[in-house]
Amino acid sequence: MSKTLHIIGAGLSGSEAAWQAAEMGVDVTLTEMRPTRKTDAHHTEHCAELVCSNSFRSDDSEKSAIGLLHEEMRRCDSLILRMGDAHKVPAGGALAVDRDAFSAAVTETLSAHPRITIRRAEIDALPAASDGLVIVATGPLTSPALTADILTHTGEDYLAFFDAIAPIVSKDSIDMDKAWFQSRYDKPGPGGTGADYINCPLTKDEYYAFIDALIEGEKTEFKEWEKNTPYFEGCLPIEVMAERGRETLAFGPMKPVGLTNPHAPDHKPYAVVQLRQDNKLGTLYNMVGFQTKLKWGEQQRIFKTIPGLENAEFVRLGGIHRNTFINSPILLDNQLRLKSAPHIRFAGQITGVEGYVESAAMGILTGRFAAAELLGMDYAAPPPETALGALLGHITEGAESKTFQPMNVNFGLFPALEQRTGKKDRPRAYTSRALTAIDGWLAANNAADMKASA
Repeated sequence: MSKTLHIIGAGLSGSEAAWQAAEMGVDVTLTEMRPTRKTDAHHTEHCAELVCSNSFRSDDSEKSAIGLLHEEMRRCDSLILRMGDAHKVPAGGALAVDRDAFSAAVTETLSAHPRITIRRAEIDALPAASDGLVIVATGPLTSPALTADILTHTGEDYLAFFDAIAPIVSKDSIDMDKAWFQSRYDKPGPGGTGADYINCPLTKDEYYAFIDALIEGEKTEFKEWEKNTPYFEGCLPIEVMAERGRETLAFGPMKPVGLTNPHAPDHKPYAVVQLRQDNKLGTLYNMVGFQTKLKWGEQQRIFKTIPGLENAEFVRLGGIHRNTFINSPILLDNQLRLKSAPHIRFAGQITGVEGYVESAAMGILTGRFAAAELLGMDYAAPPPETALGALLGHITEGAESKTFQPMNVNFGLFPALEQRTGKKDRPRAYTSRALTAIDGWLAANNAADMKASA
């Protein structure tokens, strides 16, 4: 069997897996089909390209599950978090990045690693066991040929959902006589000042007119076989949210809480559209929570009714693409190996985790698990009390396979706290317990690595 680890797909999870394995001393061949074969969502040939938002979400490692996952990954020497920190842009309490600089830096770092070879080609079938260990990290846009082979190989039907992309606006085209800079409750975040979002206010009448336009606007038509595919609840198109109730958006991505309009301080807006910096230069801003399947002409017409965006220049309009994922609770073991073919591991969104950071987190685990196997090491899975372990447990054994759907990291995936804790103190109790556990896990596996090397 080959001693080289083969990774298919150089997205967030594949890039992270390659880095982790190479840093453990394993030779890696990382195969990416772009630009040989393009996808419906990617625009470059860079590794770890961000196709939707540029945000890694909250960076608060004391109070949020995603912030905790950030910290655990940093302690695992995550390439994705390292490059995210190096190319962050202001985003309140979130970690957001200059997407082009970020993916270019990931590509450059991987290309320069002496143990990593990047190959540009399409893989249309799963490799045989004689070819060595494989990580499939092809993400939600796996090519049709490979998708068909995975289906044949596993004998399980795919589940599927649609993921929508938010528009990006040129900052210079935003009317700052109507809009203003502010983070909710003036909260600063990594690289931020507490005034990191551009806010566009709507009165009650403007909001209801906007809702009507969303509902009535012309949408992208789905193919017949796509029509019954469910959306991921954490990334719903804005018009789908509007259809669920006229106040849904006012209590969701357009909620006005924690914001004061300096142009009219005595008049609280009924709703607010927020835009977040999308590149380091601060010239581009994306519309937060505005994933959409409206047709492009309709997007221009409807979004320009938002105060402050009347003359907006859209450098990228919203779009929609079909995502796929496997029924991991049935198919994978707790080392993310395919039960029917244990030389193959799956990583990233194709496993049913949702989100950039969660995908990269699975890359950390598969990269380490596979490298350890090649090196003859025992490598324990992270404890369930950690964010890494909670995600792993959910997709491999914790979720109900009959209703399995993509999931972001959240404290509901963690084992219950041993001691009764008040609601206010509960997040810190989860995060404190997790960080103690992740440090113990890393120390134990590092000791096993040293023993194996000796």
